[in-house]
Amino acid sequence: MEEVKKKKYKWKRWLNYGSIVKQVPFFLFLSALAVLYIYNGHNADKMVRRTSKATSELKDLRGEYKSVTGDVLLRSRQSEMVETVKPLGLKELMEEPIVLIDSSEQE
Repeated sequence: MEEVKKKKYKWKRWLNYGSIVKQVPFFLFLSALAVLYIYNGHNADKMVRRTSKATSELKDLRGEYKSVTGDVLLRSRQSEMVETVKPLGLKELMEEPIVLIDSSEQE
C-alpha cells in the first residue's frame, strides 16, 4: 500500500519551491526559444510580402519596358521619321550623301 501512495503522490515533489526554482532557467530558455520562433515566423511573412511586391512590380516594369521598346522601334522606322519631321520643314534626302575628305590628310 505504501508503494501505491509513493507512486500516487510522486508529482507533489515537482511542485515544491526548490524544484520550481531549479526549473526557472529551463523555462526561461523555453520562453526565449518561443520568442525566437515567433520572430522568425513574422520575419518570414514580411519577406514573402516583400518578394511578392517586388515580383508584381517587376511584372509591371517588364510590361512598360516592352511597351516603350515597341514604341521606339515604331518611331525609328524611316517612314515614321519622315512623317514626324515634315512639320519642321525637313525633307527626305533622295540622292546619295557627299563624302567630304580632308585634303590635308591626303598628302
